[in-house]
Amino acid sequence: MIDKNSAIPSLLERLAKLPVGHCLEIRTYKRNRRILFRRDGEEDWSAFQDGFEKGVHEKVVTEKLRKLLQSLIRKEFPRSTKIRVYALGPCSLEGESKLSRKVL
Repeated sequence: MIDKNSAIPSLLERLAKLPVGHCLEIRTYKRNRRILFRRDGEEDWSAFQDGFEKGVHEKVVTEKLRKLLQSLIRKEFPRSTKIRVYALGPCSLEGESKLSRKVL
């Protein structure tokens, strides 16, 4: 778990190290809302939002990743102080419910 106030730089660092095709899942402390990021290419990302709102953001370039991450955290985790981060390994957005979690 990481503190929400210092989450953006930490998450961007972890996302930068993620191999192509692998996913990183961000959840609230209560685990009832989440954001799933998948690296599609060297400079290409997809984000799956599952919480207050449901949606998919595709073909997000690295330069826009910080802004998207800030807005999604603001929408999905408004009162949370701690955020859970899971490295899921190779995954697809279609089968996200069947993924095993590895706590970082």
